[in-house]
Formats: sequence, C-alpha cells, structure tokens
Amino acid sequence: MEAYSLSVVGVLFLCLLSIMLAVYSGSSKGRAGALSGPVLPLDDNNLLYRIDRVHMNTVEALTSFVVPAMLAMMVGVRPVTLATLVWAYVAIRLIHVAVYLRGGKAAKGGSIRTVLYVSGALVTVVVIAVTALAAIH
Repeated sequence: MEAYSLSVVGVLFLCLLSIMLAVYSGSSKGRAGALSGPVLPLDDNNLLYRIDRVHMNTVEALTSFVVPAMLAMMVGVRPVTLATLVWAYVAIRLIHVAVYLRGGKAAKGGSIRTVLYVSGALVTVVVIAVTALAAIH
C-alpha cells in the first residue's frame, strides 16, 4: 500500500476539505443567526448561500470520486497514474471552491465554474475507466 501513499493523502485531503467546508458553513450560519439546513434566499449574491452550496457540492462529488479511487488501489492501477489523477482532481476542486466562494459571474454558473465542474467529472470518469480496465485484466 506504500506505493499508493500519494493517492491516499490526496483522498484524505478531499475528505478533510469536506469537513472544513462543513465547519465553515455551520459557523457562518451560526454567526449570521441562520438555522441549519438550506440557506434562503437561494441567491448567488448571498455569501452564506454560496458557502452552503460549495460545501454541499463538495460532499456530493466526494463519494463518486473516492470510491473509484480506493477501488483503483485495490485492483492495482499504476500508482503514478492514480496519484496524478487524484491530485489533478484535488487541484480542480480547490479552484472550484475558490471561484464559488469569490462570487460574481463565475459563481453564478459562469463558464469558469462550469469548466471546473466538468473537468472534475472527466477526471472521475478517467479514474473509473482505468479502474475498470485494471479489474478486467
């Protein structure tokens, strides 16, 4: 498993990012006197809404990436290949978080945020494909 240490650290980083965003979202709601749950109004101009949405978006994307990444280690995907994919995904998610939190046109579904989301999804699909190929062979 040592060969996958970079991938493991990347996966753990994604989990930690999700937890950090949960704490940020919860504490931001608390300071604003908002209740837990969805933030109203549903408006990208509302920072509290963006914080909540970026947290939920990160949580929603976590499972579909982490499960194939862990399976990739189990079936023997080349460690360098997997580490490259994991850290590319981490970088994409970090940039996505920064863009979403910054606000403005990019946070309203502008092309930057969309490109980042699709890029992360494509990296996930590649992880799934290389994992499936390794499992078959």
